[in-house]
Amino acid sequence: MSMAYLAPALTDFPADWHAVLAEVLASPTFAQLDYALWAQHQAGMVIYPPREQVFAALALTPLSKVKVVIVGQDPYHGEGEAHGLAFSVPKEKAIPPSLRNIFKEIQSDIGVPHFEHGDLTAWAQQGVLLLNTVLTVEKDCANTHSKLGWEVVTKAVVATVSQQPTPCVFILWRASARRYAAKIAPQHCVLEGWHPSPLSAWRGFFGCGHFSKANAFLQEKGRGAIDWQN
Repeated sequence: MSMAYLAPALTDFPADWHAVLAEVLASPTFAQLDYALWAQHQAGMVIYPPREQVFAALALTPLSKVKVVIVGQDPYHGEGEAHGLAFSVPKEKAIPPSLRNIFKEIQSDIGVPHFEHGDLTAWAQQGVLLLNTVLTVEKDCANTHSKLGWEVVTKAVVATVSQQPTPCVFILWRASARRYAAKIAPQHCVLEGWHPSPLSAWRGFFGCGHFSKANAFLQEKGRGAIDWQN
């Protein structure tokens, strides 16, 4: 089956990601996912992010450049918020509560003075793969695409990074993200903790020190620190 809905998202796919994900993209599960999205689109449902941005995380962070993987859940479901990067929003949008808490932790952890917007493109361009476990969502309805089969893609992405010999950092903040931990190869650094949502940040996200720990590991391995200022 040719890709009806997701084809525009694959035009900027880096060659190294395309090579390792070719089997997944050709699978019946992915074809069914694509058809389900196309059917919803044809029925008039609004899907976020815009379909050309669904794979923005991979487009902005080629496999060869990955230093850190931050795993989210599903995209923001408010109008104009999702643009293909986990936790990120376009510059003109208000900073969402979870991202505001991430910024608070960075300020406390490494002393970044302030953040003027919520666009994390600069992180992605440095090698921070901002990957949601589910890459699409219906407008105003959180988690609506969790059963469409996106995990076949995101599991393959995480497994591919894990298989790379170059050490990376995996930051896993939610139960849906932490389930990947056991499958990550030992040459990598895995940082697990509570999600930055206002509902759970107080349980242990604040004070986790994940950003300084990630940079310490990267520097130890000769990969260079991330500039967490966006």
